[in-house]
Amino acid sequence: MEGSNKLATVLAAAICAGGAFGVTTAAPAATNDERTCRGTIGARNLDVDIRVPSGATCRLNATRVDGNVKIYRNATLIATGVRVGGNIQAENAKSVRVSRSRVDGSIQLKQGRIGPISLIRNTVGSDIQLFSNRGITTVSRNVVDGNLQCKSNRPRPRGGANRVEGNKEDQCARL
Repeated sequence: MEGSNKLATVLAAAICAGGAFGVTTAAPAATNDERTCRGTIGARNLDVDIRVPSGATCRLNATRVDGNVKIYRNATLIATGVRVGGNIQAENAKSVRVSRSRVDGSIQLKQGRIGPISLIRNTVGSDIQLFSNRGITTVSRNVVDGNLQCKSNRPRPRGGANRVEGNKEDQCARL
């Protein structure tokens, strides 16, 4: 019994010492939550990722999103005066329109469907990438800290007066 008491005393002392020196164990931090957007979200601060599900239309007006915005198949995003802490990403979206907004990460749009893509008067902290989209694409008066990359879009993107810190590439070389 005496050996058991010594072991218990040593374990208790180790646990107390660990707490005194800030050594603790805790459950892992929760990952970013996700909010589905169908309809309009106004001037709110959201500490989540925004998901625009297939077939839905999402309007963000003066919204602050600390995470990413992801647009799914046949969905539409209309964002005006927003602040996105991460990326805006779409694959097979119907339409994406972003204006007078700040995106700290990248805007990555690929294989867009019918509707227009419009990126006007935005500040983008990394790249704008437009690949294999169909329909009218306008890229005008953006400030891009990374590259402006456009490939295999039909018709080719139009616009201009973009300030790009990196390279203007392929179909966007003259924008």
